[in-house]
Amino acid sequence: MIIAAVVGLCVVLAVLAFFVPRLSRHPERGAQRSLGVGSRAGGKAPGVLGRWFSKPFQTSSRAVGRSGSAGRRARGRMPF
Repeated sequence: MIIAAVVGLCVVLAVLAFFVPRLSRHPERGAQRSLGVGSRAGGKAPGVLGRWFSKPFQTSSRAVGRSGSAGRRARGRMPF
């Protein structure tokens, strides 16, 4: 369920970044901020568990950033 939510968020951000590049930064930062909170909370677990619990949030945050930048980059490459 969480994976589907992250994929859906990435798709929405990519479409938003393609059609409205300047307005897409605020939702992207909000999503990354909320994923950062989860990563920090997971990182408080002791030892190796902290890395394991925070890793899904870090990779999701990276995916959100990449999808937003990919949408803006695709918009910039449009011929018209």
